[in-house]
Amino acid sequence: MAALALLFIFFLAMLSFLGWLYILLHPARPWDFLPVGDDGPIPDLAAVVVLPPVCVIVPARNEAESLPGTLPALLKQDYPAEFRVILVDDRSADGTADVARKLAAELGASERLTVLQGKPLPEGWTGKVWALDQGAKEAAETHAEFVLLTDADILHAPQSLRRLVAESLAAGIGMNSRMARLRCESPAEHLLIPAFVYFFNLLYPMRRVNDPRDALAGAAGGCVLLSAEALRRLDGGFESIKSEIIDDVNLARQVKRSGLPLFLALSRTEVASLRDYPHLDDIWKMVRRTAFTELKYSWARLFGAVAGLTLMFVVPVFAILAGLGAFIATSDPQIHAYAVMTFGKGLLSVLLMRFVYSPAVRFFKLPARWAWTLPAAAVLYGLMTIDSALRHARKARTEWREVAGTHPLKS
Repeated sequence: MAALALLFIFFLAMLSFLGWLYILLHPARPWDFLPVGDDGPIPDLAAVVVLPPVCVIVPARNEAESLPGTLPALLKQDYPAEFRVILVDDRSADGTADVARKLAAELGASERLTVLQGKPLPEGWTGKVWALDQGAKEAAETHAEFVLLTDADILHAPQSLRRLVAESLAAGIGMNSRMARLRCESPAEHLLIPAFVYFFNLLYPMRRVNDPRDALAGAAGGCVLLSAEALRRLDGGFESIKSEIIDDVNLARQVKRSGLPLFLALSRTEVASLRDYPHLDDIWKMVRRTAFTELKYSWARLFGAVAGLTLMFVVPVFAILAGLGAFIATSDPQIHAYAVMTFGKGLLSVLLMRFVYSPAVRFFKLPARWAWTLPAAAVLYGLMTIDSALRHARKARTEWREVAGTHPLKS
């Protein structure tokens, strides 16, 4: 009986090892944390006779604390042509609009900032998409050729807008997106933020997203530059994604289906999120907001996701422990042979897991030992996903800014 149990565990460990080998050898290399959009030089704009005007749209709800750290950087971009910032105050209760106007006045940039008071949310719309739609309609009045959608807690380096526009002009990109560098300072962030970006890369391998021949589309909604042509090709503009919680990915799908290229990359320095997640509970609330949505509200997909996480992250560790325990507990040569096989396959899987996770740890400048923590992070993300499904079953309402401190990293 013990021999059969060990053989079964060995079989599962073998499947896990093959899964990790597949990730390592995948042509898109989703584990290597590339491309990074701000590592190379900015394309030269000198050949552009007339630089296009740009509108920056900032949907904001209760962002009075975030704006002093981010809005001045937007207003002071070094883009060498006309650009305006439209902040859509989505019925904030903390004086967001007044803070924005005061910051612009202090910089002498009041003429560059427009503050829109958000209208009541219509039925069938999510809050963030409704704010973006209002901002886009205001931007249309300026005849901007590009629209930058960025969250109120995103800090842009002075050259951020110039790089995004230059890239889009050089390659004819319809939707140019950056995954903002996330804050990774607290122990909870050390454990879960690199894993969050790692899992995002597995779901949306950036080289596949950026391949116009590949149907896969993805984006990171904290920083998205849309061309006017991309907006024109959307069926009804933002109304076409009005009910989507994961608005960025659904917007990217529509842009790619329209025939325009996408570009999605990580940001190392030029686009950064200032939102902090000091405790596990903060990250838990952020993830559960969209986890079940990502699974299309399917319980079968939830079962598959949990089973997959168990196979890939739990089984290898369990195989090591089961093999070691069985070897110590008995002197039966046959059991010893099975125990060594099980232990060895589990160890190989864990070593391979660590290898493909190491680039994520290095990206966030963490000590190498954090590469061993991926199984624990995966278990926690699995529990968050289950919680997301249970909340959906209870019909718990979700706001686009669920509570102060949450940040929809998928949107």
